[in-house]
Amino acid sequence: MKKLIVALCILAVLTSAVFAGGTAEGAAKKSNLRVGMVTDAGTIDDKSFNQGTWEGILRASKDFALDVKYLKPAGTTEADYLKEIGNLVDAGYNMVICPGFKFETALFEAQDKYPNVKFVILDGEPHSADYSVFRIEKNVVGVYWAEHESGFLAGLAAALQFKNGNFGFIGGMEIPAVQKFNWGFQQGVKYANANHGANVVMKQENNLYQGTFDDIGAGQQIAASMYDRGVDVIFAAAGGVGVGVINEAKNRAAAGKKVWVIGVDVDQYSEGVMPNGKSIILTSAMKYLDRASYDMIENELNGRFPGGTVLHLDATNDGVGIPVENPNLDKSVTDEVARAYAMLKSGAIKVADTGDGLFK
Repeated sequence: MKKLIVALCILAVLTSAVFAGGTAEGAAKKSNLRVGMVTDAGTIDDKSFNQGTWEGILRASKDFALDVKYLKPAGTTEADYLKEIGNLVDAGYNMVICPGFKFETALFEAQDKYPNVKFVILDGEPHSADYSVFRIEKNVVGVYWAEHESGFLAGLAAALQFKNGNFGFIGGMEIPAVQKFNWGFQQGVKYANANHGANVVMKQENNLYQGTFDDIGAGQQIAASMYDRGVDVIFAAAGGVGVGVINEAKNRAAAGKKVWVIGVDVDQYSEGVMPNGKSIILTSAMKYLDRASYDMIENELNGRFPGGTVLHLDATNDGVGIPVENPNLDKSVTDEVARAYAMLKSGAIKVADTGDGLFK
């Protein structure tokens, strides 16, 4: 399971030429690198996308003795993002990591305005406002993940664990990365129903997008409605909105109810821990955000920044998965998920990145 699910170095596996690494000691000795991050719509403690990215930067800061800083824009427009990118550059930060598709048009301008600054955009690539021009310069790397594959594994695991029941999905904004989590999750549940005797249903009333990544209260209210309708497990791919889902599940668990959440982006098990030491997080659909930011910093330190490229991380290069440790899943379930993961890697199982043929 460990070999299949955890990505030991998710970016290094793509090509040795692009991702040849060096020692932390050697990198730190030659470094004048200062790394900044501009947050997306969520907060730095969203337990998900922003936090996962920042944790990788903090780990690199510790390992390589780097000066790091993040800025949260006042708004979420291109101008807001460009302002904070400019503030970091003016303060001497020569590498800026931007988590989220909302930075695409800002970086389309910033890559030209700051040619000596290295940029990393997670879940996107630079393009013009009207999408007519996609252009990525040598100082920019774009990173995408196959969220539908990690969603598939999480859906399969949950359906195998419960066999019967009602599942729900709460997304943040209805954007491709979040949609793919949803579509893959549904395919994983359907795969368990068709191939392993499960009988899990997903009703469309329990499949929705809240519209933001930061409204914790709305996430809690939506989760409460779903649990009241008899939903057993909610997959929350929603940043701060997902924090509200976790809060609601913990409140109900404290009252003796059996409800569960599937985490997203990072292993959210610890966020669901109750006073009794048990967690309401069943498993998490992961995309190793911290490893992406860390590895891009390490490669820049070693003179191998893969600028001008768009990277795609999936099962074939161990870029997605569920946690190695899944205390709430039976061993028989994790063993079956490991077999499915191997089939994803080999191409024997193919997960669609579209919404066709899902629960109606």
